[in-house]
Amino acid sequence: MTKSKFALKDKRSFKEKASDFACSLLFWKGRRKGMIHTRDITWEDIRKVFFPRDFYEKYQYLGSVPYNELGPIFEAMEPLVIFMDYKARPWWCPRWFLRFLHLFGMDNSIVRVRNRFLSKLAEKITGYIMLMDYKTKWKNYDLRISVVGDRQVQNLADAIESRYYEVGYRRDLADQIKELDPNTEFNSGYAPSSLNRELERLVEEADKKDPVVEHERKGAPHKH
Repeated sequence: MTKSKFALKDKRSFKEKASDFACSLLFWKGRRKGMIHTRDITWEDIRKVFFPRDFYEKYQYLGSVPYNELGPIFEAMEPLVIFMDYKARPWWCPRWFLRFLHLFGMDNSIVRVRNRFLSKLAEKITGYIMLMDYKTKWKNYDLRISVVGDRQVQNLADAIESRYYEVGYRRDLADQIKELDPNTEFNSGYAPSSLNRELERLVEEADKKDPVVEHERKGAPHKH
């Protein structure tokens, strides 16, 4: 196969390559080259590799893992992270080794590469299953999950997004109904269709009782 004339050839000697590899492991000071830089590795980072103290430190090799173990978002994301760990970690591979590769190969990042060999090794072992990002967008129950993985991982992420939205949406409707009718029997356990009908009924009743609201709702000017 003919090599492209634009291909970059690594002209370093074996000694220089070995030295560079040793620097990435033994000398933990970050390095800079143009706009690319790596972070300083501390003894605290080493401690997290071998002796993780919490959920985030334990599964950090999977990417943007939740670090706050309180709240509904963590409850929603925890099953996904555990399943990703099950899919990404072979039975023969200890978790500390994957954390080691993530630190020295990828700088504990989803975008940086500290050592290409270790980075590629981590991708080979895990199949590059990675949690890229998670956040809420338009509403606090509109959870968006960005994940790299096989079909099962993707399906689970989609199911979590849908369930999180449905539960949050029903609670939002129930709260609006409760505000208009404090004695209502409707709660977040009802179907969204039933909650929407009840909310529309209460809004119409409120409009009839208050002509100002009715005029403003229809866009008509109100006469004083």
